[in-house]
Amino acid sequence: MTTPSSPVNRLRPRRSCLAVPGSNPRFLEKAQGLAADQVFLDLEDACAPLAKPEARHTIVKFLNEGDWTGKTRVVRVNDWTTHWTYRDVVTVVEGAGQNLDCIMLPKVQNAEQIVALDLLLTQIEKTMGFEVGKIGIEAQIENAQGLVNVNAIAQASQRVETIIFGPADFMASINMKSLVVGEQPPGYPADAYHHILMSILMAARANNLQAIDGPYLQIRNQEGYRAVARRAAALGFDGKWVLHPDQVAAANEIFSPSQEDFDHAELILDAYDYYTSEAGGKKGSAMLGDEMIDEASRKMALVISGKGRAAGMQRTSTFELPDSEKKAEA
Repeated sequence: MTTPSSPVNRLRPRRSCLAVPGSNPRFLEKAQGLAADQVFLDLEDACAPLAKPEARHTIVKFLNEGDWTGKTRVVRVNDWTTHWTYRDVVTVVEGAGQNLDCIMLPKVQNAEQIVALDLLLTQIEKTMGFEVGKIGIEAQIENAQGLVNVNAIAQASQRVETIIFGPADFMASINMKSLVVGEQPPGYPADAYHHILMSILMAARANNLQAIDGPYLQIRNQEGYRAVARRAAALGFDGKWVLHPDQVAAANEIFSPSQEDFDHAELILDAYDYYTSEAGGKKGSAMLGDEMIDEASRKMALVISGKGRAAGMQRTSTFELPDSEKKAEA
């Protein structure tokens, strides 16, 4: 496994992950001004085969000359079963590796494909004099074999930052009886994606990675997008793809805690710090209003607090001792 010479933030904000065709300069220009946490410049499905060679150079130009401030910069290359992959990686990383955060690898089926990308990135970084290991990998699970091997894929390299669900190709790979990507297939009374999403989430969390839900193709159906995004957020996913600027705000909202939950989490952390201290009586558990809090409460609060802080939220309440505690201190 490649290890960077300095720490890399592998848990970057990814509430909204905007897909942008690498062959479309107008879209690449517009994407810089949108409020997406992550932008991935696409060389795979969004690029026609004849447009891919020129798109590589277009992406390099926009990575080097564009203003991507505050955004995670990612390029999705073609998968290893094609003849485009190595040239995608070499051209983009050699040309713009200093202005690139991650390479997204689609249709990952086994750990060896991640290892191969890691090795190629390492060779390019050494050749170009870049910091070795700094560029991360995002692994996209899009078929049954990838899902079966998802734990090994998550462990294949220290570069791996996210596991991503790719619903369209996955639905085709298992012969799901539906043509609407992201929607439930007719005739199945439960959630047909629950096992898939939970498998990806468990592999991600077991390896301290992020889990990202894939696209919702009915871009004019805002309520449909919100419904599937809420499902992923409720399970614990960190973000979701957006295919249209109108989906960005919804993703950022749904994958951020509410102000009420963020304030509550911050209060729990403050209260727990106080009550476990010498001044607070070195208690293992205590009351915060009508709620008992303990170490488990602190861990849950850290999750909500971390998501809120990553989203730039500011708390609107402060922790105050109950009157009985104030009198005891006095």
